[in-house]
Amino acid sequence: MARTPLLQLKDISLTFGGNPIFDGMDLIVQPGDRVALVGRNGSGKSTLMKVMSGLVDADRGSRVLAPASTVGYMEQDPQMHGFDTLGDFAMSGLEPSDYYRVERAAEGLKFQPDRPVATASGGERRRAALAKLMAEAPELMLLDEPTNHLDIQAISWLEEELRSTRAAFVLISHDRRFLERLTRAILWIDRGAVRRNEVGFSGFEAWRDKLWEEEDIQRHKLDRKIKSEARWAVEGISARRKRNQGRVRALQDLRRERSSMIKRPDRAAMALEAGHKSGRKVIEAEAIGKRFGDQELFKNFSIKIQRGDRVAFVGPNGVGKTTLLKILLGELPADTGRVVLGTNLLVSVFDQSRAQLDPEMSLWDSLTGDPEMRVSGKADQILVHGQPKHVVGYLKEFLFDEARARAPVKSLSGGEKARLLLAKIMARQSNLLVLDEPTNDLDVETLDLLQELLADYEGTVLLVSHDRDFLDRTVNMTVALEGDGQATLYAGGWSDYQSQRKPEIDPLEPVEKKKIKATSQNIDKNSENTLSFVEQHRLKKLPDLIARLEAEIAKLETYLSEPDLYSTAPLKFEKATQALLERQSALSEAEEDWLMLEERSEG
Repeated sequence: MARTPLLQLKDISLTFGGNPIFDGMDLIVQPGDRVALVGRNGSGKSTLMKVMSGLVDADRGSRVLAPASTVGYMEQDPQMHGFDTLGDFAMSGLEPSDYYRVERAAEGLKFQPDRPVATASGGERRRAALAKLMAEAPELMLLDEPTNHLDIQAISWLEEELRSTRAAFVLISHDRRFLERLTRAILWIDRGAVRRNEVGFSGFEAWRDKLWEEEDIQRHKLDRKIKSEARWAVEGISARRKRNQGRVRALQDLRRERSSMIKRPDRAAMALEAGHKSGRKVIEAEAIGKRFGDQELFKNFSIKIQRGDRVAFVGPNGVGKTTLLKILLGELPADTGRVVLGTNLLVSVFDQSRAQLDPEMSLWDSLTGDPEMRVSGKADQILVHGQPKHVVGYLKEFLFDEARARAPVKSLSGGEKARLLLAKIMARQSNLLVLDEPTNDLDVETLDLLQELLADYEGTVLLVSHDRDFLDRTVNMTVALEGDGQATLYAGGWSDYQSQRKPEIDPLEPVEKKKIKATSQNIDKNSENTLSFVEQHRLKKLPDLIARLEAEIAKLETYLSEPDLYSTAPLKFEKATQALLERQSALSEAEEDWLMLEERSEG
């Protein structure tokens, strides 16, 4: 029996600024779908989500939502006008009894509900919008770049929430690992058409490349046929002219078919050029420490960064990654220890806030107005790797057409702003590249290119990122700050760091197990229907304990599922296995306690 679609778009056409975004598009989302929405920056992913949510009306076509179903949409730039605090916004439209849901999401996503909207950062606003969506629990969740501005711990929390939900969801994200773990289908926007395949994101690139290969073969065959028919039209049309008119018309049809084939979007022509070599030693730090008030960010940290190293800085938001980076670059003083910078350093910085871009300036002025890129006496040229180049030609290398050159920066999407900032950085020669969250908003193809460029870059790279896949592909050292006052250096990327550190969850303390057993024994002895004060308190607390144990079991199961864990870290594997068994036992006892107490309270 066919299922009733949760959401259906039929024959959707939409045009912005004279350019069609979609024309005759059909789309279906089924109950329980877990879908990755992918496509190049500017292909219309966010616009399609707004059509799906009902916020944007199509020029033609229909949107049908299943009866009694609800859709929740988390946009990239949530509007919070009229709300005093982030909590007020997150609670809007909810019942007061739902506040615990917002609190729970706020704890997992790490934002303060009482933070005034006026002083909240863009990242905090996005986390509040995400908490609102999770608390609303609609039948269909539409999430536009939900992992932006989340640290890895918050991303892991969100992963677990989405893995356990029964709702359908559609995700736009640059985070490969996030998409690979959560999705079971693909919606791919390609040149105005939306294609669907019942594979998760891990199968997307193989499917895309296969379709492109078939397209190239078809185009090649058509070109050969047109060439052959065109030769005949020149050489053989004079004989039996009337009979051959059909063949001439067929040739015209072939040419129309060929011209209607939409060319695939070009790949950005980014290029990183290292300037003259730095000294072999780039940065050396000895026993450095930093404290702000009562908070000790790190202490006694030492590192030697050599030319060509790729070093990642990871950890929760607010633990001091950017501070440590600034100390290593000599921009901030350390409280203790010393930092020595190498010789001949040429530093280029990609900042997370995009502060180097003035939103009111045009793309043209953003490049020509940069003192380091300006060509004296040439208003339409800029210096790229020390050589003059026309500004429009350079913008085209980063996939901006000539019509966009005079557009204001504020009109760009997040991915386009990231590309423009990369254009400014890559025009200069450097030998020390500092990248603070460079992956935010970039599409898969641009991320792949950036990874290739970093692999070939002859200089040194310092990277702050929460993108686990990007870290694994690009770095050879990881500095982890975990909020405990320590900064620890590990060899390799994110997965290497995870395999070398101890499991995040330690085995249950004996007192915790004794508490569970003692409560169980007390319940067995007391068969009366009334509950004591202690038992009432226990009944109230058990759901939270059960939820925590379930979350810890899920984390341990994920940790133990790493394919190389047993061979590379047998002691950690054994410890984590024992911890899992203890938690499963504790969960079983806690659930039995809850059932007994619940039955007696109702009796």
